Amino acid sequence: MADRETLRVYGARADDYAKMAAHDTTDRRLQAFIDALPEGGKVLDLGCGHGRSTAQMIDAGLKTEGLDASPELAKIARDTFGVDVKIAGFETLDVEDVYDGIFANFSLLHAPKAEMPAHLTRIARALRANGIFHIGTKSGEGEGRDALGRFYAYYTDAEITGLLEDAGFTVLSRDIGAEAGLDGTVAPWIVLLTRKTS
Repeated sequence: MADRETLRVYGARADDYAKMAAHDTTDRRLQAFIDALPEGGKVLDLGCGHGRSTAQMIDAGLKTEGLDASPELAKIARDTFGVDVKIAGFETLDVEDVYDGIFANFSLLHAPKAEMPAHLTRIARALRANGIFHIGTKSGEGEGRDALGRFYAYYTDAEITGLLEDAGFTVLSRDIGAEAGLDGTVAPWIVLLTRKTS
C-alpha cells in the first residue's frame, strides 16, 4: 500500500516535481532500456510520475502503459504528455507474461524493504520470458523520510542485486551517481538494467 505521507507530498508538490524534468532529454539509462526491448514491445512504466519517460517510450514505438499512485501526477501526465495513467499502487500489479519490459525509475524506493521481494516477484511474473527490468533506487542502508516527509528505502549495490537475483533477474548493467532531488539534498543512487532469466 502506498505511503500516505509520501503521496501527500507528491500531490502538494506535483508541479514542482514535474518542472524538475521539464527540460530533460531522453537520458542514456532510459535509452538503454528502450534499446534492449523488441521493436513495438509492450512496456509498463511502474511509478511513472509526471509521465515524461512514459511519453518518450511511446514516441520510441513501444506500447507503453503508465501506473502511479498519485492522482495529481497522473493528471500532469495526461495534461502535459497525453499519457493515460492507471492510478494504483505497486501491489496491484497482478498479471502474468504480459510485458516485454518494466521500467521502475526511482519509484520502488518508496516501498518498505519488507515489501520489495513480493514486488519483484510480481514484476518477474508480469514479464514475458527474457523480459527487461529497469530499477533505479537511492543508495544507502535502512529506511527513513527525507526533509519533505517522503518515505525511502535505501539499498546497497549488493543488497539490491541479491534481491533481484533471488527474484530471477540477471543484472546486465549498472550505473551509479549522485544528484539533488526535490528536497534539494544530493543523494547517491544506483540504476540497474536486468533481464528475467528464470
